[in-house]
Amino acid sequence: MEDLFRQRVRQVLGAIAPTQREAASSIGIDPTKLSKSLNGTRRFTADELLRLADTGGVAVEWLVHGRGAGPGGPSGATAAAADPAAAADDERRRRYLEAAWKLISTKGFHAVRVADIAQACGTSTGAVHYYFPGKKEVLEAAMRYCVERAFARQYDALTAEEDAYRRMLTLIGNQVPGEGQVSQEWSVWLQFWSESALRAELRPIHQEYYAKWRETVVRIVRRGQRQGVFRDVDAEEVALRFTALTDGLGIQVVTGSTEVTPERMRRVLVDFVDRELLVEAHETAGR
Repeated sequence: MEDLFRQRVRQVLGAIAPTQREAASSIGIDPTKLSKSLNGTRRFTADELLRLADTGGVAVEWLVHGRGAGPGGPSGATAAAADPAAAADDERRRRYLEAAWKLISTKGFHAVRVADIAQACGTSTGAVHYYFPGKKEVLEAAMRYCVERAFARQYDALTAEEDAYRRMLTLIGNQVPGEGQVSQEWSVWLQFWSESALRAELRPIHQEYYAKWRETVVRIVRRGQRQGVFRDVDAEEVALRFTALTDGLGIQVVTGSTEVTPERMRRVLVDFVDRELLVEAHETAGR
C-alpha cells in the first residue's frame, strides 16, 4: 500500500515539474523532507498532502488511497495497473479497514475483535493478521483510515465551491452529525480523542489531524478575505474558535443532547460565520 502511495506521489510530482527539487519548490516542501518522505523515512504532513493534491490537480482520496480523480482518470487505474498484485493487496487491506472503522463506530474501540472484522469481510482471522500483526494495529490503522477518508471527502466537496462563503457553508454541512456516515465518523473521532488522551504515542497523529482541521478553516477564511466577502480578521484565531465551537456542539449532538440537535448546531455555526466573518453583515450593523 505504501509503495503504491509513493508511486502516486511521484506521478503527481512528475506532472508538476521536471525535477523533484522544482516540484518541491512548487508545493512549498523542503527538498530534503520530500526526499525522506518518498524514501519512507518520514511521513508527509496533512498540509503537505493537501498542497500536493491541489497543485497536481488530483483528489486527496486518489493520492492517499488510489480512488477518486487522479491524473490518469477518475479511478487512478494507471497506478493500479502497474502492479496488479500490489493493487489487490491494497484493496484487501482497504476492505479490512473499512469494516473495522464501522465496527468501532458502533461497538466501541475496545469491544471490536479481529474475529468481528474477519466475519464482516467473509474471511478468516488469519487473513486479517496477514496485513496487521494484532488487534491494536488494525484498530489504530482503521481510526486513521476513517479520519483520512473523511478529510478527503470533505476536501473534494470544498474544492467544488469557488465562493468562500459557500465553501464555509459546505464545511458546516460536512461537520454536522446526522443519521448516517458523518455521525459514524464522529463516533470514531471521539474515540480517537479518548485513546489519545490515554496513550501518548497516538498524540502526534491526533495533533496532526487537528492542525489539518484548523488549517482547513484558515484557508477558507483567507480565501474569503481575498474575495472581499470576509472581514480583515485574524484567520487563525477565528479558526481556533470555530473548530472549538464545532467540536463542542458535535459532541452534544452525538451523545444525544435534547437541547442541541443537528439543526440547532447548523444554525449556531452559520450564525457564527455570518457575525464574525461576513463583510456585509458588519456594514449593515454599522448603519
